[in-house]
Amino acid sequence: MTEALDDRAWSALNDEIVQCTLCPRLVSWRQQVARERRRAFRDFDYWGKPVPGFGDLGARVLVVGLAPGAHGANRTGRMFTGDGSGDFLYRSLYKTGFCNQPSSSHRDDGLSVRDLYISAVCRCAPPANRPTPQEIGNCLSYMAREMILLENLQGIVTLGQIAFENTLRLLRSRQQDIPRLGFAHNAFFDLGEGLPWLLASYHPSRQNTQTGRLTEAMFDQIWRSVAKAIDRREN
Repeated sequence: MTEALDDRAWSALNDEIVQCTLCPRLVSWRQQVARERRRAFRDFDYWGKPVPGFGDLGARVLVVGLAPGAHGANRTGRMFTGDGSGDFLYRSLYKTGFCNQPSSSHRDDGLSVRDLYISAVCRCAPPANRPTPQEIGNCLSYMAREMILLENLQGIVTLGQIAFENTLRLLRSRQQDIPRLGFAHNAFFDLGEGLPWLLASYHPSRQNTQTGRLTEAMFDQIWRSVAKAIDRREN
């Protein structure tokens, strides 16, 4: 009975996310992108709606990105799917044992992830990949509910500084005495009793990966750190 209730809660949350129209600027932009389409995807039926989370509902780790890519998740309807950031992410997750294949091109490509649930602070593709603070604030309640539904949650990996800062903002709404923390790649924070640990990473955007700011070796280390962290919690 509990499992059935959980399934209904997840379904209700995801339906609510997909139907959200709280941010007029983002609604207009994501619909425009889906209508006009990039030439390479002109025959593709774009999703063009807010993108719900994706992954293992029994996950011990929540992965938090910034927002759907205009021609990635906004096109495919699944987080980190169909663009360069997703290719970089899933290749690393595959190498470190957290997913079953090294690439993700569309929602029905057979990808599954293990022990991770992949989300974002903003669910709509924003112009220039820059949601406003108010737009992020409108979305954070969705991630708060995901954290409640993830009953086995032990830790959170934030991809990029905006994800890091807004995840902390959400956690501080639960426990106000969390100290000021500085963002740095591969920085690990134990937030104390009753809270998940936090691991910061650069975002796997093309801007970071093509300039060498984030290398595959650096990103692989993030997921090895995750594996060690959840193993420590088991022992």
